[in-house]
Amino acid sequence: MLTINLSNAKSFVSDEELASYLPKLEDADRKLREGSGKGSDFLGWLTLPEQYDREELTRIKAAAKKIQSDSKVLVVIGIGGSYLGARAVIEFLRSPQYNLLPKDTPEIYFAGNNLNADAANEIITLIGDRDFSVNVISKSGTTTEPAVLFRVFRELLVKRYGEKGAASRIYATTDKARGALKTLATAEGYESFVIPDNIGGRYSVLTAVGLLPIAVAGIDVDALMDGAHGAMEAFKEKGLDNPAWAYAACRNALLAKGKRIELLACYDPAFRFMAEWWKQLYGESEGKDGTGIFPASVDLTADLHSMGQYIQDGARCLMETVVHIGRSNTRLRVPDDAQNLDGLNFLSGKDLLEVNEQAFRGTILAHVDGGVPNMVVNLEEKTEKALGEMIYFFEYACGLSGYVLGVNPFDQPGVEAYKKNMFALLGKPGYEDRARELAARL
Repeated sequence: MLTINLSNAKSFVSDEELASYLPKLEDADRKLREGSGKGSDFLGWLTLPEQYDREELTRIKAAAKKIQSDSKVLVVIGIGGSYLGARAVIEFLRSPQYNLLPKDTPEIYFAGNNLNADAANEIITLIGDRDFSVNVISKSGTTTEPAVLFRVFRELLVKRYGEKGAASRIYATTDKARGALKTLATAEGYESFVIPDNIGGRYSVLTAVGLLPIAVAGIDVDALMDGAHGAMEAFKEKGLDNPAWAYAACRNALLAKGKRIELLACYDPAFRFMAEWWKQLYGESEGKDGTGIFPASVDLTADLHSMGQYIQDGARCLMETVVHIGRSNTRLRVPDDAQNLDGLNFLSGKDLLEVNEQAFRGTILAHVDGGVPNMVVNLEEKTEKALGEMIYFFEYACGLSGYVLGVNPFDQPGVEAYKKNMFALLGKPGYEDRARELAARL
């Protein structure tokens, strides 16, 4: 089971200071479990590992097998929580080079998370003349980026397979009853999966939003859900022995001491998109009302050669959370060199896991000495079950931490401002006055 080590934060916050957060954590936990806090309409993720729709999961696994059998490529169209979780899980459990490696599952490309023509055309080029399917993910069907790219890839499907053939290769993950995408899916006969009304996008990775692409990649979604369920049960314990409570208490205590930026780090490059998922989860949940901890990330050891200087000696506004993975899936030993021109024969015969481990330990001590408190989240291994535990850990701790901070962890009012400006500048009907105001400022 996932654990947390706060020993390298204790020189910055005492046990007494952490304990002082217990009343707030108890109140936050009560708000989550009773649904009495702000945003209580979006708490479905809290019991999802136990109450998920087994019948739909069976359909998801069947759809994944169909895609695997009739397509060499799956294009996943979505933005924010509609793609980050799936990509994070696939890259972490399979590989960041998933599409390049030999395998018996389709390549998976993610579109609709930007409006860049080069990026879209590159995916089209990579598909070439191979068979492909599309999973379009949108609650409303009107979010600009995925809606525009769905038009592009739907047109490509229709040209290649005809209207009926295209419909059999489009899988819509959307609202269960309403919205533009649901209306289209019903009219065209797309197989559809549900984005639950009570789960927001950034908490949706363990719903059909994430599970269909994850299953297509050949990942055991049952084990993933089993891990999340184990964490759900374990984290019902009250007190600082609960890793989620301890994490929420420590990061809020450090914020009170001026540590306004949290770096999420891992010594495995496959973790990169897990960090991107985490940044959305915490950034959208906490960054409001003029407060919140700014979520950032680094890939270690690589970023020690670019960001390491700032972490060690820059403004002392940082805290660091390191996800430590106990075991790697493969082994590689450092060979001996008779000439020893690089002076590294002291590493000869050592496994890279050991070398990486000592880099992790030495860096933590250096950063703590430089004024950066460290929290370590320990993951036993890179498996579906362990990852399910970690996903639930970060989600639950985020809900707790947001309520401790005093904000609604489940809304995101700030994301609408850019959309209104973009619509006005693009000439959307009804935005004429705003367009004139913006034009005067540009």
